[in-house]
Amino acid sequence: MSIGEPKSGTRRKPRIALMGEFSAGKSTLSNLLMGQRPLPEKVTATRLSPVWISFGARAPYRVDVDGTTETVEIEQLEGITDAQTRYIRLFLEADILEVCDLIDFPGISDPNMSSAVWERMLPEVDAVIWCTHATQAWRQSEAAVWNDMPQAVRENSTLLITRFDKLTNEKDRGRVLKRVTRETAGQFGGTFPVSLLQAIQAGDDYDKWDASGAGPFTTHLIDMIEKLTALTARTELPLYNVDSLSDVPQPVAATVSPRRVQRTPDSARPKRERTRLETPEDLPTSIADPILRSS
Repeated sequence: MSIGEPKSGTRRKPRIALMGEFSAGKSTLSNLLMGQRPLPEKVTATRLSPVWISFGARAPYRVDVDGTTETVEIEQLEGITDAQTRYIRLFLEADILEVCDLIDFPGISDPNMSSAVWERMLPEVDAVIWCTHATQAWRQSEAAVWNDMPQAVRENSTLLITRFDKLTNEKDRGRVLKRVTRETAGQFGGTFPVSLLQAIQAGDDYDKWDASGAGPFTTHLIDMIEKLTALTARTELPLYNVDSLSDVPQPVAATVSPRRVQRTPDSARPKRERTRLETPEDLPTSIADPILRSS
């Protein structure tokens, strides 16, 4: 049973952690996935304890390391002491949160934050989307942290080589992708080079969306969530707590199929006037609109 928030009698959603080193693009990824900023503009996620985000409209609260909870004001989150805070709980009405929870981790390399702040949240994780900056991709410090991840988490996790547009020629791009793929062989369920900012700026231009790398990543993400949903329907125990998927109980009877996350076919995509988003300060287009939909 999860030590965080057991939900007796209900099927829990997969919990996907957003992880990586400082300034690897986790905040931009979070904005892209949800189509909105989960935090006020003046609040910096990198200074916070892990932020666990679920679907809904409930008031935010913090959970102390001893399990006690208290309601918090979202505008005052940066005043919360990370040493005594296990995680901060937020609720948003974003499409992707109807099929999974997202847990936004602080940067693993932040010298001003103890590693205990994020390490104690790992037992709640089913899978990870790991962001690594293209210009210094897959550093030794990243590999060291990932080496301790159980195989059950690795199989369902994704590596994003972010800010891939910062590599200005095909030779450098090919070299980085080849090296990272070699060094992480067998450690992730998929590896994708991507420019998250370009994906946000693409708006409804699907050619630019695919060119940013978001298209292939989205297709993989859909498959990953579907696989995780089938697994979490069989156990309340987050996958970080099992050594391999063979430890997850097999279904003993037919169950009601969970919501599916599907890719909207081209013919069904809404024909809207596209508004190009020029800067990261602009409200991002959600990865769930219209690429993802639940039915």
